[in-house]
Amino acid sequence: MLSKEKLYRLPRRIHTLAEIKIEKIKISGVKGIILDLDNTIISEDDRYLSPYVEDWIRQAKLAGLQFFILSNGKRRYRVKYWSHRLDIPALSPAKKPFPPAFRKAIAYMRLPAKHILVIGDSLHTDFVGALLSGCGFMQVATLPHPPRWWEKLAGKWVQIAYPSGAEIWDFDDNAGYESFL
Repeated sequence: MLSKEKLYRLPRRIHTLAEIKIEKIKISGVKGIILDLDNTIISEDDRYLSPYVEDWIRQAKLAGLQFFILSNGKRRYRVKYWSHRLDIPALSPAKKPFPPAFRKAIAYMRLPAKHILVIGDSLHTDFVGALLSGCGFMQVATLPHPPRWWEKLAGKWVQIAYPSGAEIWDFDDNAGYESFL
């Protein structure tokens, strides 16, 4: 059984997915991870990829963790591309923070919500959805991207800015998207 005490030991905020210690996730009792896509794995404008993200996901899978991607992104072909590339089932548009998509991901993994960790960049979608669904939550810094109108107004309250000078990878593999249109 997963206790609040164990989940509390996980950091609530971290800069990138690759900084999250897989062993600590496992020790805390987490068996499944719901991942956000836009600005968590890949920047919304497709310019940047979170450093070492694919290796981290591969290692986490080898450690026995299950994954599911929930994305509010409107470009479904991107979600299909990343779902295929990372070999992770996905749902888009997820309409986060509303619980139905989270319930679908939880049911797919066949795990109790208390054994699932939601990792994303936004408090108003990822955290609230995790809270409403009974899952744990960890926030990563949002990858650099052109700010949307609401981010100009409230971004500093719902997102962690990506640290200036921190490692970030350019993404230039957009050619793969065409086959998912």
